[in-house]
Amino acid sequence: MKNIGFLSFGHWSPSPQSRARSASDALLQSLELAVAAEELGADGAYFRVHHFASQLSAPFPLLAAIGARTSRIEIGTGVIDMRYENPLYMAEDAGAADLVSGGRLQLGISRGSPEQVIDGFRYFGYEPAEGSDHAAMAREHTRVFLEVIKGEGFAQPNPRPMFPNPPGLLRIEPHSPGLRDRIWWGAGTRQTAEWAGQQGMNLMSSTLLTEDTGVPFHRLQAEQIERFRTAWRAAGHAREPRVSVSRSIFPVVNDVDRAYFSREAGSRDQVGHLEGGVARFGKTYAGEPDRLVKDLAEDEAIAAADTLLLTVPNQLGVDYNAHLLDSVLRHLAPELGWR
Repeated sequence: MKNIGFLSFGHWSPSPQSRARSASDALLQSLELAVAAEELGADGAYFRVHHFASQLSAPFPLLAAIGARTSRIEIGTGVIDMRYENPLYMAEDAGAADLVSGGRLQLGISRGSPEQVIDGFRYFGYEPAEGSDHAAMAREHTRVFLEVIKGEGFAQPNPRPMFPNPPGLLRIEPHSPGLRDRIWWGAGTRQTAEWAGQQGMNLMSSTLLTEDTGVPFHRLQAEQIERFRTAWRAAGHAREPRVSVSRSIFPVVNDVDRAYFSREAGSRDQVGHLEGGVARFGKTYAGEPDRLVKDLAEDEAIAAADTLLLTVPNQLGVDYNAHLLDSVLRHLAPELGWR
């Protein structure tokens, strides 16, 4: 068995070809797709977070709304860029959204990905400390966030408060028990996956790794997962960690699918340069279901993960993306032992 959810970038565009032509469209359609995914039997609704772009940015109102409209599926991000975050305010937002959903939040966080603007976090009021850099700042924000969501008091109470305080130091409210175990780190390398394991965060790995050893993407990612689990065990954490991988998977079962994705049938890994370094991008899986079953059975990283996130082309609309999810759940998952 494998948890299967979707991951949406939440793009919108005024193009006549886009079903999401405004921010309102992208938000409301994200909500409707999450409801449809639950009805289809999928396990999760996850959303990318990007700033200064025609994409989803502030995740917590959307996550809370989905939590109120659904009852079973996991609700998460993939990922929140911690360079932009006030960790205490984020802890309040996350606690509130998690309580609304009944404890179904799965928060993917990370250093972030290439941006639309130069050092966008500076416009949000955050500057790396002297002698530090933006990656270290993201990790420091993460450290504080992980600490305060434990629910322990740390703030000195006012001796003359407006309302009576409980005894001792005060904590962030609202507090949602168990949220700390549902934080994931989006790792782009084997080394950062090891760091995530040491910190006691689950691992979230996408269709991109910012390193390359010459082996196929799925094998490099499988090695990343193994190194994460080794680091987790060495750190002595009590619980079992979770691991998710993302894939672009498009079963071709009708003429509309064929029109959209037949050109992706011969997709291969791509190697390029990203932010001054070498990166390997995983291939797209597109084709007839019987062929996809064979190809996906050979993907070592999917086999090693407990959660698979299907990247969806949200601008094609709710109905079509629900069809894609249904095709994976109906035609692929049972044959691959995912269901």
